[in-house]
Amino acid sequence: MHEFGIAEAVLEAVERRAKGRRVRRARVRAGALLRIAPQALDQAFCLASAGTVAEGAALDLVVEPVRLICRGCGHSALCADPLTICGLCGGIDIDSEGGDSLVLESVQLDPGATAEVSYVPGHSGRDRGDPARSD
Repeated sequence: MHEFGIAEAVLEAVERRAKGRRVRRARVRAGALLRIAPQALDQAFCLASAGTVAEGAALDLVVEPVRLICRGCGHSALCADPLTICGLCGGIDIDSEGGDSLVLESVQLDPGATAEVSYVPGHSGRDRGDPARSD
């Protein structure tokens, strides 16, 4: 279940943005090539966030499509399922572009826990879900 590793990376980015404040909700944009199962990610995030500022927070997942380009006919299309055939000629020799990103788009803080602003937009250049990266 690769969703647990993704959930841990998302949690790390959420905690950096929250700076100790309680989190109500987080929004993540993930490329279709990551093949994330939404229910599995929700469960993994729930487990990973236990005992943290994000415990009980909702995680909204937006799947970003991948651009598929047929080598046979040159047809190009956006698709949420990267394991597909060409919609024009039925070919299976397909290249892909994009669809592999993981970005924490926003974090909504619990307004009852702080008098500060409850929406933290973040910095997509640093919140890419790469646990090996340091700030």
